[in-house]
Amino acid sequence: MGKGVTDIRSSQRQLAPDIAGPDHAEPTFLRALSTKASTAKAHRFQNLYGCLNEALLHTAWRKLNKRGAAGVDKETVAQYGKQLDTNIRQLVECLKRGEYRSRLVRRKYIPKGNGKERPLGIPVVEDRLLQSAARLLLEAIFEADFQPVSYAYRHKMGAKDAVKDLTYELQFGRHGYVVEADIKGFFDNINHDWLLRMLRERIDDKPFLGLIDTWLKAGILETDGTVFHPHTGTPQGGVISPMLANIYLHYVLDLWFAKVVKPHCQGQAHIIRYADDFVCTFQYRREARAFYKVLPKRLKKFALAVAPEKTCIHRFSRFHPGRNRRFTFLGFEFYWEADSKGTPRVWRRTAKKKLRGSVRACKEWIKVNRHKRLPVLLKTLKRKVRGHYNYFRVVGNSRGLWTFYKEVVKLLYKWLNRRSQRRSLTWPKLKQVLERFAFPTPAQQTRQTVNRGLA
Repeated sequence: MGKGVTDIRSSQRQLAPDIAGPDHAEPTFLRALSTKASTAKAHRFQNLYGCLNEALLHTAWRKLNKRGAAGVDKETVAQYGKQLDTNIRQLVECLKRGEYRSRLVRRKYIPKGNGKERPLGIPVVEDRLLQSAARLLLEAIFEADFQPVSYAYRHKMGAKDAVKDLTYELQFGRHGYVVEADIKGFFDNINHDWLLRMLRERIDDKPFLGLIDTWLKAGILETDGTVFHPHTGTPQGGVISPMLANIYLHYVLDLWFAKVVKPHCQGQAHIIRYADDFVCTFQYRREARAFYKVLPKRLKKFALAVAPEKTCIHRFSRFHPGRNRRFTFLGFEFYWEADSKGTPRVWRRTAKKKLRGSVRACKEWIKVNRHKRLPVLLKTLKRKVRGHYNYFRVVGNSRGLWTFYKEVVKLLYKWLNRRSQRRSLTWPKLKQVLERFAFPTPAQQTRQTVNRGLA
């Protein structure tokens, strides 16, 4: 599979993941798979298809998103769950007879922050359930192989962890240059042959791999009624798609960086990846430039390409501070600046593009829902605002949080006054309403978080 790809016997995590959750007992063979994967790096697993039994499907059902949209058959998760035992029993029998066939995937488009639309693929509930079970098996096997620099779609790891660890690496490491990169249309361009080849590094089970291949090539029903069968990519929205994407980039990027890039660097080098967004830091400019030059060639080998408008090299050093030398990662702008004691440190603030997108999303939601009763309207809006605070609440970002709060309050004033022919809500009255319903401010949210931590 190429240099840095075939060798999966080193540079891996040593501990098996904790697959079992606290609320439900899960099939013990998942732990056995995890233990075997972490102790035998060259082992290829067999008979995974036979593990898709009723017990595993019931476990997968508990993890399934119960609010997911219906597929092409218009059957909801709630409707499927009314006869869950019967449906799962029939699905297992269908698998045993080799008669299972995936259904069409319903295409849905959702708006992105840049004015474009993101295509989602929504499988039928039964396909989602089976994909969820297959994902449990893949997690048990590949979690032992994934590098610690990969943060997306993993147990107890997320975007804030990636941001925190990147900040620590920049603050205390010897890094002077940052390569900010993004893969163009990643989910739509995953090469099926390469992906199956990567899966075979750890899996020796043709029926199970055939099942995954069936999902990759499932027909997609477009909004205009046309159907096409993809030759590349995995649909965003599929339950198993995030795991397959992680496996793909594990071999394409993570192992390559660990086994090829870092050994050729004389200075420090580090990568932080969240899904297809990643940042690489280097101590020396020549090594940052060398990586920047070879990265498109590496991605091209696996049918991928960088997004030129989102890929560049930044001078990023404590010796060259200032907000003009900044880069963006996962919604945050990173920059060097001296603190109150004159010590240079890495700061984070809400990226302007992300702030505008969050305000725009609130505007559209308030505009559509302004007719609802005020308690109902504010209950949901408070939850949205708290979610924004929880993610972007970091030291040094109070200005960004207060800007968001003020913009949302302005939108409330504007659209609540458009519920009738005459303007009836004044600023003092709106302030009383916000106080009455305990609308959260950044300061209040911070105090609540601190109090929970002390309790």
